[in-house]
Amino acid sequence: PPPPPSQELINRHLITMVHIDHSENPDVPSEVDSYHSLFPLEPPPPPNRMQKTSNFSYITSCYKAVNSKDDMPYCLRRIHALVFSYDFHAGAETMFSRHFNDPSADSYFTKRKWGQHEPPQPRQHAGLLPESLIWAYIVQLSSALRTIHTAGLACRVMDPSKILITGKTRLRVNCVGVFDVLTFDNTQSNHLALMPQYQQADLVSLGKVVLALACNSLAGIQRENLQKAMELVSLNYSSDLKNLILYLLSEQSRLRSVNDIMPMIGARFYTQLDASQMRNDVIEEDLAKEVQNGRLFRLLAKLGTINERPEFQKDPTWSETGDRYLLKLFRDHLFHQVTETGSPWIDLSHIVSCLNKLDAGVPEKISLVSRDEKSILVVTYSDLKRCFDSTFQELQAAAAGSLTRNEN
Repeated sequence: PPPPPSQELINRHLITMVHIDHSENPDVPSEVDSYHSLFPLEPPPPPNRMQKTSNFSYITSCYKAVNSKDDMPYCLRRIHALVFSYDFHAGAETMFSRHFNDPSADSYFTKRKWGQHEPPQPRQHAGLLPESLIWAYIVQLSSALRTIHTAGLACRVMDPSKILITGKTRLRVNCVGVFDVLTFDNTQSNHLALMPQYQQADLVSLGKVVLALACNSLAGIQRENLQKAMELVSLNYSSDLKNLILYLLSEQSRLRSVNDIMPMIGARFYTQLDASQMRNDVIEEDLAKEVQNGRLFRLLAKLGTINERPEFQKDPTWSETGDRYLLKLFRDHLFHQVTETGSPWIDLSHIVSCLNKLDAGVPEKISLVSRDEKSILVVTYSDLKRCFDSTFQELQAAAAGSLTRNEN
């Protein structure tokens, strides 16, 4: 089963925070323009500089980096002359690496013989992808193209090696805009003149991606294998999927639009919408827990600035007297309780419960015992909240005053 959303977010955070040892990676620059903390996301370019990527016909490399202007991570795609900056999605993998990087997966398509007279194996035994997954991808990819085409632009990189997958099925298109820069022609007066042609090419590229997914093999999109590939689709998938692929790959007398495939998607769109909304509900439920955790963390951070403060306003006993003494005893009540035998009593639910009561300022009474156990103070959580708020405000006011004096 997939990890819960909270664990997935933790994993992404850990990936986002990862750094390299520059002494062991001297070829990776420490800074590029306003970006720092570069971390390679792909193997380094080959030593043989004649070997170029199949997509852009240039040597390329890819890094995670942090922008010093906003402290956010980005994905830097370096064409060895230019650097493109994109949103960074921790833990993403390409569609190629997830679905087309297993040589054994190609064997079903390349070696197996079949015909209309031969009953097909169930898809799960034939090594093919579930049709619902393919439609989930189609909805997202066609939506991406629809957004790009509506803006009067073209994607031009609809390729399994440039489609990112995060989580189970979330897709994003990587490297958009690279071809527009690499093929820019200053001599051309109307730079948008070729855009309709590029948009038509996008639809063909989408058709090839869908056909490759249906065959679970990139071999299926090679021209000599197209008929065999379409037979495989006819045997194993719905007529809607077959018709969608044929529409995208066939020559048309009129300009096609990505909107034309919507009738073929049909009610499957609602399936994807339902799945998305259900995932939103799960994530929102997890988020609600984290919002509470955030509130409790802020409470603890404020409490930490008050308790055991060595000196404040030239008074070394400030944190040990008045309201602050109550907060110190409350801190002991939270963290330093012991059992009858004197061993530490640790109960996270006790800590969370007490902090929530403090945050709400409930009228419930609480007994606070001094460290020498000679005195017991009975107060309400509302009393503690008043002490807590006024004390922290005192610290804040002093900090703001100090800042003002320093600025003057």
